[in-house]
Amino acid sequence: MSVNLDIESRYAEDAALSIGDVVAATGVGEATLRAWERRFGFPAPRREPSGHRRYNRGDIERIRSVVRERNRGLSLAVAIDRVTAEPSGPPSLFAPLRERRPDLLPMQIRKPHMLQLSRAVEEESAARAERALMIGAFQRPEFYRRSEERWRRLARGAGVIFVLASFDAPRAPADGPVEVPISRSEPIADEWAVICLAAGYSACLLGWETVGTAGLPDGERAFDALLSVEPAVVREVAGAAIGIAAAGEPAIGERARAYLDRIPDSSQ
Repeated sequence: MSVNLDIESRYAEDAALSIGDVVAATGVGEATLRAWERRFGFPAPRREPSGHRRYNRGDIERIRSVVRERNRGLSLAVAIDRVTAEPSGPPSLFAPLRERRPDLLPMQIRKPHMLQLSRAVEEESAARAERALMIGAFQRPEFYRRSEERWRRLARGAGVIFVLASFDAPRAPADGPVEVPISRSEPIADEWAVICLAAGYSACLLGWETVGTAGLPDGERAFDALLSVEPAVVREVAGAAIGIAAAGEPAIGERARAYLDRIPDSSQ
């Protein structure tokens, strides 16, 4: 799907988009959007005094999500219900998974052990996953820089790879992961993640930094950690990470989402 640069720019800035912009960004026709709105109340654009509809980037992502669910065989009503039922709170990977999967119990571990576990997941993914979708969340840029060489090596065998941290600006090196900025004020800035999904392989490690340990020496910092190799869980977490990336860098979000959709869903 191609989106012209003017629309993509305004979409990234969360400006008010016209229905024509939405059609260009999602591929869903204007008549179809109006029909969805009449029948299901979705999407729900704001109305200007003139009566013109105005959309934002959240509307774009939700419409794209409905299209993906429809392509997987869901009815329109079920697809819309599923998408609109998704949490709309601040960007986070850890919190939504804990809410949806209370059976996944976190373990509290110190940062040195979290680092060892992360590297084990990275090495296993590199050895077993072919052309994988790989995602990392590093909190701050300096944490990523310490692991950048490792992730550049992982990029050589990955299909799509990006990392999230509070970078000053996006960056797409030719021989490394795409660097996607996140806000330091959002929950994702307190989270740690290694996510790998490929045909026949899945693994994710999520960590949320325990309140009160962020300013301590590295050896004393602690994380509540979740580790899963369930394909359904890893796919869900990967989708959430892509959504976070898409909010700041629509191009990598679109590319990663298309790649995720091509990976066979072994949980079905």
